[in-house]
Amino acid sequence: MRSSSNPAFRNLPHGGTQTYGQYGPPVGFNQPQGGVPGYGPGQAASGEGDRPMTVDDVVVKTGMSLGLALLVGIVTAIWAQTSLAETGRLSGALVGAMIGGLIVGLVISLVIIFRQKPSGPLTLIYSAAEGLFLGALSGVFEVVYPGIALQAIIGTAGVFIGMLVVYKTGAVKVTPKLTKWIVGAVVGVAILMLFNLISSLIFGFNPLRDGGPIAIIFSLVCIGIAAFSFLLDFDQADRMIREGMPSKWAWYTAFGLMTTLVWLYLEILRLLSYLRE
Repeated sequence: MRSSSNPAFRNLPHGGTQTYGQYGPPVGFNQPQGGVPGYGPGQAASGEGDRPMTVDDVVVKTGMSLGLALLVGIVTAIWAQTSLAETGRLSGALVGAMIGGLIVGLVISLVIIFRQKPSGPLTLIYSAAEGLFLGALSGVFEVVYPGIALQAIIGTAGVFIGMLVVYKTGAVKVTPKLTKWIVGAVVGVAILMLFNLISSLIFGFNPLRDGGPIAIIFSLVCIGIAAFSFLLDFDQADRMIREGMPSKWAWYTAFGLMTTLVWLYLEILRLLSYLRE
């Protein structure tokens, strides 16, 4: 299976009739029996969780995760705007919820990535935590820049749909060379972000996030890389389906797509705020 720029999709075990490599078959996976030539692997012999994953599984699980994040985010954004309108600042409870959402989301994402196992509950908790963090952040931005949150949501949805069309039509082929380029770009951006964070904390120098020309260019680059990362995510999900991974792995696919969506939304929100100044 080709590797992805998304760490959630790196080093996954193979399914179906493919070889499993050093990891062995996924826990609880039963080899499909039979199968119709030209239609992929047959159905698994045991329960619902062991049947081969389908596109519908991915759509439903991703929709549930995204829907929960949006619901929590909207409620939290309203809470933030109300708090700012009444007192001129965020309440202690809201600040705690925002920081808690950030920490919980980070911890759970690391747990899912390093466990390399699908988990519906963990994926939904991650989505709710990110909704809490992004909702509070969006609420603050919305007070300063009215309408920015909706613009960021529309922009994120537009990029996602656009890259899905690009992938399904084959306008851009996911090749090993493209994969290496995107992975390298993600690593490079991560290193730049780390150095920028250290620079801002020690020297107060924050060129990548100060709203200036360099910050605008950097956000555009991040948005472009995140957009192309969707191609790798879609390709990885496609391969998991073709190789007959158990349906429960759709939760893992949903988690991977959510991490890219969260990053893309944050970058679009930042870029829009720079352009409003």
